[in-house]
This record gives sequence, structure tokens and C-alpha cells, in this order.
Amino acid sequence: MKKISGINLRQISQKLFNLFVLLLFAASSTKANVFSQKADEPTIIGRWDITISKPGKDVPSWLEVTHSGIRTLVGRFVGESGSARPISRVNFSEGKFNFSIPPQWEAGTNDITVEGILQGDSLSGTLTTSDGKTYNWVGVRAPLLKHQKEIVWGTPVKLFNGNDLSGWHAQGNNQWEAVSGILRSPKSGSNIMTDKTFTDFKLHIEFRYPKGSNSGVYLRGRYEVQIEDNKGMEPANDFISAVYGFLTPSEIAAKDAGEWQAYDITLVGRMVTVMLNGKTVISNQQIPGITGGAINSKEGDPGPILLQGDHGPIEFRNITIATAK
Repeated sequence: MKKISGINLRQISQKLFNLFVLLLFAASSTKANVFSQKADEPTIIGRWDITISKPGKDVPSWLEVTHSGIRTLVGRFVGESGSARPISRVNFSEGKFNFSIPPQWEAGTNDITVEGILQGDSLSGTLTTSDGKTYNWVGVRAPLLKHQKEIVWGTPVKLFNGNDLSGWHAQGNNQWEAVSGILRSPKSGSNIMTDKTFTDFKLHIEFRYPKGSNSGVYLRGRYEVQIEDNKGMEPANDFISAVYGFLTPSEIAAKDAGEWQAYDITLVGRMVTVMLNGKTVISNQQIPGITGGAINSKEGDPGPILLQGDHGPIEFRNITIATAK
């Protein structure tokens, strides 16, 4: 190897190679640190199906915890009724956490407070309501409900025979009746649901409500597609054709109160498509979790078609379902 101005080219090459290796190692170390930071994220992050123990009954609930910035945790919470409510801050340290949210409808009362502990892949804790009552609860990670295979649909079958309530049962004292091919609730009372349960399906259902009334169609008994007199209004996540509190329709495609209207709803896993009166208003969107009024929080299980009857008069007809083979 020749020398140039007293410098050995072999030595220069070796030094350049050593510098390259050093830079490569530094880059790989930085990348490894980034991955380790992601691995060290708070394990409470995610969605949780919760069951609250109240006297004589178990109440379904739902929690989602996400990042806001680098260190702040925020979330959403669904209780026994109402819509998903935002959590401005989730305090989490050494496996313990707490947060509070204001009541949805009770102005001037105390916040609802939730405290809990993370153990493995489950949560447990207490919930204190605005009236000072405290209840125990447990939670498990919500299932992803993802499907890999293409769905093959069966032939649609009738869920309502038009003559009686065969195949249906009320949640409480029954006010529902079958009259001339119509399943009707003439006044506020109990919800009604199918005896059979379903997983993935295409549902067709027609409905009619008087002015100002309100109802809903619960998919698997857990996800409410809202029915309400909202013609002429701007879309919202608690108006007609919304998945209550979560998904806002692209438009309000409703008819006047007193007219027959139709839903065509496809549910595959968590992915839902809602057509109202022939217009697609929600297209293959993910439902994050259960809505208020769900029968339970067991999202991995099949569930019934449930019709809400506790918010005013409502009528249904031509109810058919096609299930996945």
C-alpha cells in the first residue's frame, strides 16, 4: 500500500470501516430503543368489557384507554345506559388506575368515580355513582372479532311470523303484540328480543314511529342502531341510523314520522354497514364496543336481535335475517 503525504491508505480504509460499523450499531440501538419503548407502553391501553355487580343483577359496561400525547392517558366509558362518555384523564401507576366522569343527565351531582387494578389481562375495582353508592366490577380485554375468510350468506328467514310472538320474549312485563302482520309496542314498556342468537348476519327490518317517539335495534343485543324522529336534522351519533354514541351516519335519510321506513344492516365481527331507506349511511365501520342498554358485555358470544320498547310507541314488520354459513 502506497503512502500519500505520509498517510497510509490502508489505515484510512480501516478507520472509515470502523466509523461505518459504529454508526450502524448506533442506528440499530436507537431502533431497538424505539421498539422497547412501544413494548413498555402501559398495559392498560386497549378496550375492556366490564361487568358491574349490582344487587340482584350484573350490569354491562365498557372502557377504552388510549394515548393523548406521550404520557397522558385518556379514554371513553359506557355505563348501564346512555352513550360513550369521554374520560379526560386516566391516572395509571404501578398497575393501579382511577378516573372520574360527570353523570350524563344528572346536572349538579357528583362525578362517577372508577378505581381499579390491572392483573395480567384482567381488571377489577370499584365504581362509585353520583349518589354515593359503590359497586364492585371486573373486566376482560374485549375480543378483536376479526374475520379472515370471505363470508358466504345463507337464505334469509323470517324472524317474525306476523301472527303471534313465537320466537320472541320480553325482558320484563310484556306490552308487545302481533296485529295484522305488525309487531307493535303501543306504549313504553319492556324491550323484546329473539329467542335465537346470532353472530354475523344481514338483517332487514321495517319500522314506523309516531312523531317524537324513539326506539332502537340492538345487534347481538349489544350494539344499538338508533331509531328516532330526526328528519331534517344534521347527522349525529345519537340520531336515527347512528350506532348509538359511536358511529355517525353520513346523512339523515329518514322519512316523516308515521311512514314506514327500512333498515338493511350487515354485521361481520365488529364491522357494520347500515342502510336506511335504501341509502348507505354507515359503510363497513368498526363498532368499538357495547352501547348503553346492552344485554351483557360478552362481545365474543352470539346474541339476539333486541327491539327497544321503553322509549315510546313503535311498530315493526317484515323482519328477516340471513346468517353466515
